[in-house]
Order: sequence, then structure tokens, then C-alpha cells
Amino acid sequence: MKVYQELLEQAFKATRLSYAPYSRFRVGAALLTEDGAVVTGCNVENASYGLSNCAERTAVFKAVSIGKRRFKAIAVVSNRRNPVYPCGACRQVLREFNKDITIVVANRRGRVMKTSLSKLLPKSFGPEDLGRRRRG
Repeated sequence: MKVYQELLEQAFKATRLSYAPYSRFRVGAALLTEDGAVVTGCNVENASYGLSNCAERTAVFKAVSIGKRRFKAIAVVSNRRNPVYPCGACRQVLREFNKDITIVVANRRGRVMKTSLSKLLPKSFGPEDLGRRRRG
């Protein structure tokens, strides 16, 4: 559980970098790669709301851009009282890389909850459904 606590701390730090001038809903994510690296992300809003990006996808895209494609866990936190879980779009992006990734969330009081993507996104669609092998 110590590794998850460290991920949550990194995710909380990432919320400070959030660009959320419209909603004031700050979200941070910390993605644990298979080789033990941690890649963080925050949400980035846009005046054209549909062009905003969630913290989880920011972390995934950042990780991929530096050559990381195997993920073990992701921690997601916000500045709100209740814990937040990845939205549907983020779940699908995470699914691309690991259908069983561990998802850790916490509320502001430090109550930690752990689940898996396969529980949050059952019967999901992934690369294997295209009938092709995934290429690097």
C-alpha cells in the first residue's frame, strides 16, 4: 500500500498544476509505469469546453510521449470532498494499455479506495477486438 500512498501524494501535487479557470475542479493523476517510473498529469481546461483534457489522459499521453507504454497503476485525486474516478474517455484510454490496471483514489481526508479498470469498465473494447496485434 506504500506505493499507492506515494502515487496519491504525486497526484495531489499534480492538482496544483491544473489549469481549471472555468470549473475550478482541479484533478491530478500519477501513473505508475511497469519499470517503476511515475508520470503525472493534471486537467487542462479550454474555453471551448470540448477541447479540455483530463488529468488521467494527460498522464498517459505524457508517458507515451517519453516511451512508456506499460502501466501498472494510476492514482486520481481532486480538490473536491469526494473521491473522483476516471471518466469514460479516460477509462477507454487506460484500457488501450492495460485492461487490468489498478486505480487508486482518495478523498481529502485520506480515505483510500482501490479498484481495477476491469471492474470499472467490464466487457471493454480493446486492441485485440480489432483482430490485429498491437504494434509498438
